[in-house]
Amino acid sequence: MTAPPPAPAAANDAPVIVAALRTPIGSSGHALATVDAAGLAAPVLDALVRELPRHLTVDEVVLGNCMGPGGDVARVATLAAGLPQSTPALTVDRQCGSGLAALDVAAALLVRRPGLVLAGGVESASTAPWRFWPPSGDKGLVHYERAPFAPADVGDPEMGLAADLLAEEHGISRARQDAYAARSHARALRARDVGLFDAEVVPVAGVTRDERPRAVTVERLARLRPAFRESGTVTAGNSCGINDGAAAVAMVDAATQRRLHLPGLRVLATATSGVDPNRPGIGLVPAANAALAQAGLALGDIDVVELNEAFAGQVLACCDALGLDEHRVCADGGALGLGHPWGASGAVLAVRLFSRLVRSGRGGTGLAAIAVGGGQGVAMVVQACL
Repeated sequence: MTAPPPAPAAANDAPVIVAALRTPIGSSGHALATVDAAGLAAPVLDALVRELPRHLTVDEVVLGNCMGPGGDVARVATLAAGLPQSTPALTVDRQCGSGLAALDVAAALLVRRPGLVLAGGVESASTAPWRFWPPSGDKGLVHYERAPFAPADVGDPEMGLAADLLAEEHGISRARQDAYAARSHARALRARDVGLFDAEVVPVAGVTRDERPRAVTVERLARLRPAFRESGTVTAGNSCGINDGAAAVAMVDAATQRRLHLPGLRVLATATSGVDPNRPGIGLVPAANAALAQAGLALGDIDVVELNEAFAGQVLACCDALGLDEHRVCADGGALGLGHPWGASGAVLAVRLFSRLVRSGRGGTGLAAIAVGGGQGVAMVVQACL
């Protein structure tokens, strides 16, 4: 790949990610089932602080979360991590895009006020509280699995059904979806077992490695029945799991990064988008295009691409819409193989970019993008500074 064109001059003053870590990703109800959201995030925040020069002070913590207990999970996690009581914290909710949205917030904070911000996301599907609408008239409590993503009259489909319809409309075959899912598992399994994730993973509750990746074959996936409609192509096998996990980064202003000579990822651009809530899975496409345009780069200039793999059909539709070779996406496996801890997943993408571009010493540019229930997308373009 040829060298990308130089980034705009303003990029030299952009914030820089100087450390990035995550927990192992557990399957809901299994390895991390007893650890709540704050308990997942706190060890990551603590480990990030320990990786940084001791004289640096954390000015703010920003964490994304979807289904936690409410309140300010970021504040609870900040205190549980042993950070000073004077450290403020903010919880962000952009549903599945919350983790990457938190990094966007951190970058904006650092442009306004130099310093150090810890940002990321967390989700404990295992300990998410039960939710009820209050009684109305002669109706009692009504249990619900999730809050509305959009008004009912606009359209608020379940994510799996929406992904199935998106795949059909974009001509994504069942065979192609199963092949992609099997490849994601194979990549994640290999990366985990050869230790590619070791440096980015913080052990939690005795768990040291990702739980979900497994050996699956296209033939085995082909035997699974459609999960969301009788004539559909989306199955449990080519969909992500329901997962627990946390991920976060340490981000500093450009002057601090230069003064301390810290390697990292310069945040060249961030973007968010809105699309039809009935087809939320395509939301990452306009966000990615906008972030690339803001950075002055094209997809051909990007060395590493990390897209959230909520459903194989969904991510393949996005690849086709972007004109992106599907084999370039998530070279070490994505959410299909690793899991999708909703509020953390966007931050997991950033951790993966950090490992692949900075820890490896490879350098280059990266794109992270994620689609969001309700018809949104979040994207970030970064460039390694080694």
